[in-house]
Amino acid sequence: MFNPQLNKNGELQHLLTIEGLPKANILHILDTASSFVSIGDREVKKVPLMRGKSVFNLFFENSTRTRTTFEIASKRLSADVINLNIQASSSSKGESLLDTIDNLSAMHADMFVVRHAQSGAPYLIAKHLSDTAQSHVHVVNAGDGRHAHPTQGLLDMYTIRHYKKDFSNLTVAIVGDILHSRVARSDIHALTTLGVPEIRAIGPRTLLPSGLEQMGVRVFTDINKGLKDVDVIIMLRLQNERMSGALLPSAQEFFKSYGLTTERLALAKPDAIVMHPGPMNRGVEIESAVADGTQAVILPQVTFGIAVRMAVMSILAGN
Repeated sequence: MFNPQLNKNGELQHLLTIEGLPKANILHILDTASSFVSIGDREVKKVPLMRGKSVFNLFFENSTRTRTTFEIASKRLSADVINLNIQASSSSKGESLLDTIDNLSAMHADMFVVRHAQSGAPYLIAKHLSDTAQSHVHVVNAGDGRHAHPTQGLLDMYTIRHYKKDFSNLTVAIVGDILHSRVARSDIHALTTLGVPEIRAIGPRTLLPSGLEQMGVRVFTDINKGLKDVDVIIMLRLQNERMSGALLPSAQEFFKSYGLTTERLALAKPDAIVMHPGPMNRGVEIESAVADGTQAVILPQVTFGIAVRMAVMSILAGN
């Protein structure tokens, strides 16, 4: 089967999605990341793996954590980072996405890190690079529409593995606006590939996509039942910018029915961890006491995200 992410030797050429990514590739990224985690504690936080390479950050959508951690990861690998200000670039004058890519390739780009509101934009770029004999240039999807956010999925897997060691006996609950969440999709594919026996999706009917059951996910509309005895809770924010129509009465109502409170957290296993991809909306999907509590691993996720993104980029640059 043709997989645009892999070269003919089965090595990573682009990172576009976790769906269809072989388990061996995922584990290789996680293992590589673990060797990078300690770099953050060194006095000189750099390794020369991408010295002389140019990484272009193309963020057509807002980002804090992803863009910053990609930039830090590139710099720690000794790459030259070029952040394109899309609002002030020629795409605001009508230049097409692929023309922008061609022009940046002419500036000897080695890698594009792309976030785009349109699902499939990173695929389009990867296909274009292949069609125009520029397959030495790599593409990393930093989030496309509601489709995928593979590096977030990978850093979530890294976090779970760090705290829980083994995937094969876990129950993982993903809670909230799953319909609009590219993180939820990437997490579900990754958890499935890594052999997690039970994945639960918890949320109101209006925010649950169809087809979850076909992906092997157990669906709950009652959060209290859904959180019973889980090992890992992944909270999601309400993506108001992607919502059209009346999917929810109000943020307050949502918190009443689906917010993660100390009482609800007590339904999970006593050593359950609480994760969140950020940005967090306190008092909407999560209570401050939980977000700042001992079971939350939300800030370690961000730190691990640097190592995971370093792993992805260094593997791509080496292939």
